[in-house]
Amino acid sequence: MPFDFKAPNRVSISHLCWVMPQTKFVLQKSLQLGLKVMLVVNKIDKPSARCEEVVDEVFDLFSQLGATDEQLDFPVIYAVARDGIAVMEPDDERVDITPMLDWILSEVRAVDQKLDEEFVFQPATLSYDSFLGRIAVGRVHSGKVKKGQTLTIMTPEGEKRKGKISKVFSFKGLERLEVEEGTGGDVIAIAGISDIYVGETVTSDENMEPLPAITVDPPALSMDFMTNDSPLAGREGKYVTSRNIKERLERELETNVGLSVKFPDEGDAIKVYGRGEMHLAVLIENMRREGFELQVSQPEVVIREIDGVKSEPLESVLVTVPDSMSGSIIEALSKRKAEMTDMRSDEGITTMKFMAPTRGLLGFRGVFIVLTKGEGTMFHSFEKYTPYMGVIEKRKVGSLISMVSGETVAFGLFGLQDRGPLFIGANTKVYEGMIIGEHNQGTDLVVNPIRAKKQTNVRSSGKDEAINLTPPLPMSLEIALEYIDSTEYVEITPLNIRIRKRWLTETERKRNGKKN
Repeated sequence: MPFDFKAPNRVSISHLCWVMPQTKFVLQKSLQLGLKVMLVVNKIDKPSARCEEVVDEVFDLFSQLGATDEQLDFPVIYAVARDGIAVMEPDDERVDITPMLDWILSEVRAVDQKLDEEFVFQPATLSYDSFLGRIAVGRVHSGKVKKGQTLTIMTPEGEKRKGKISKVFSFKGLERLEVEEGTGGDVIAIAGISDIYVGETVTSDENMEPLPAITVDPPALSMDFMTNDSPLAGREGKYVTSRNIKERLERELETNVGLSVKFPDEGDAIKVYGRGEMHLAVLIENMRREGFELQVSQPEVVIREIDGVKSEPLESVLVTVPDSMSGSIIEALSKRKAEMTDMRSDEGITTMKFMAPTRGLLGFRGVFIVLTKGEGTMFHSFEKYTPYMGVIEKRKVGSLISMVSGETVAFGLFGLQDRGPLFIGANTKVYEGMIIGEHNQGTDLVVNPIRAKKQTNVRSSGKDEAINLTPPLPMSLEIALEYIDSTEYVEITPLNIRIRKRWLTETERKRNGKKN
């Protein structure tokens, strides 16, 4: 017998720290759906355990998130998950996990399958199969469905159309299994309706009212996807044209409900909107591995006008660092318009909460790793839109820009190392306008990385200086997207990730710089 999806939803909280932003986000969505939450307080074996305080703090959190009186009356259990132990009260004898299993059975009721009612289904997410087409995944609210059945699809606004189910699938773990029918309470996948979308109502009763819509959070960032027009274009990719990129993004829209794409009337720059840097980076990385070659612009925050006020997305940030590093993190985030809302220290570890504009977090991951020497953790998630918070200081370093095309040599790079860290090593193909490293002075500098040592027929009485190159900084997609500014692009191919100037020649850069 399946469990009722409207029954309690379990949330595990550690007594040592605050709720992670992503956990808070999921909790908020659960409360909005009317779910009742079951609370597990973990790590109660720690010397600094403060179980009662944590339960009170969770109660306050529920109140802040708009929980109902019924949701505020949540059941609680205590655990040491590492040892497989659960107890109803912190002082109870700690034996095994049995109390939690009994607790779940007592709190979670079996689903009312409503098999005698009309079939009602609402997609919560989408999948895609090259043979079956679009596949809708969701929960059956009532009734039964069989393959070959003709159903009514309703939009949230009440518009209706017909569709025929070609396949019905159930799930066993992560495995998708074809079945003859799906019944009330099951999570199933249906194929055959090519234009189905998240939040629509699929039913055998064409006279019913559509279910409340499932709203998808609006995108917070945008980027331009373009064909690669660098001098090295077309040499490493399998799919290189604007048509290839357009078709791939159209396929992505079949399943990626958080993505939005604006195709241009003129030119080849496709505006792609996503929920964050990572969301768009995953899409780009998937395209790269599939053989696509393209270039992308700097991520830009989606600015909205709300009640006549220019507004931008604000994020909740949770940072955990050693005590000795907290000052540098506070200073760095303050420069990015972040405001600290809370701070706590325990056993040499400081945990801080900030509210920061999404603009301020662009490119901060690399800075955070450097400041904490890899010893810190940072989590952030969208909180709300807030009035525009003003200008944020840009990066303080400039770029080392190649003035020539060719293959780098160790001698040419050796003379540039004092200018700043390099992104490439010797024997690497470069072109005019390609960025090969950082310039410490804060301004762009045009350099010649292919300059070789001049040979003469005169024997030198001295000894040649040994050429020792510092290993170049690894250039991942995430680092490249964080580094670039509005005058630069990231060139992405299956084999390489390069950074380049939007205008490749120095003459073009000066001319367009004056225009801007």
